[in-house]
Amino acid sequence: MPLRIVRSTPLWIVIDKPSGLLSVPGKGPEKADCVVARVRREFPGATGTLMVHRLDMDTSGLLLVALDAAAQRDLSLQFEERRVHKEYTALLSGRVTQSEGDIRVPIRLDVDRRPHQIADFTQGKTAHTRFRVLERGAATTRVWFQPLTGRSHQLRVHAALPPTLPCGRPGGLGCPILGDPLYGDGSPAPRLMLHAAVLQFTDPATGDAVRFESPTPF
Repeated sequence: MPLRIVRSTPLWIVIDKPSGLLSVPGKGPEKADCVVARVRREFPGATGTLMVHRLDMDTSGLLLVALDAAAQRDLSLQFEERRVHKEYTALLSGRVTQSEGDIRVPIRLDVDRRPHQIADFTQGKTAHTRFRVLERGAATTRVWFQPLTGRSHQLRVHAALPPTLPCGRPGGLGCPILGDPLYGDGSPAPRLMLHAAVLQFTDPATGDAVRFESPTPF
């Protein structure tokens, strides 16, 4: 499963990551294979930590990797300051009733069930997702997501949360992403049906906005 490099420059590369490949190494030798390890092999002159952001192992799509420490700092700051534009496509289990909207439910790690994330309006971190229904099937809904924050599992949690939470506040879509082993409903799927389809950021070398698109593979 070779890396598909979408664009390569002296400071950064954009990769179209396949589902099933880790972004960074996990614990144990069986989880050493990852995007960072492969980039270091293919770009032996790369320095620094390389990783600017991450995609979950089972999520496919566009991933940005820096090739030196200065570029990594610049690009990471763009993500931190929410100056990076990201769009995802997902296939959800069930029929979403709303056509579009915003989900604003803060989330945090469930320390008793790592790595699960849960809604928490007291201790959770701000999480904001825009969505738009692209297509409704008999038992599924294809959705466009734009995460305006970058919390762990944000899209997966916001999709799965019920429309009205037990506390009475507005929740999520009530339709988990197909193939989600953590938040899914067990409906069969060949993989996590979530794809990072659009990525736009500022090139540290030129100051120009650069935009990349990846066709959704499902």
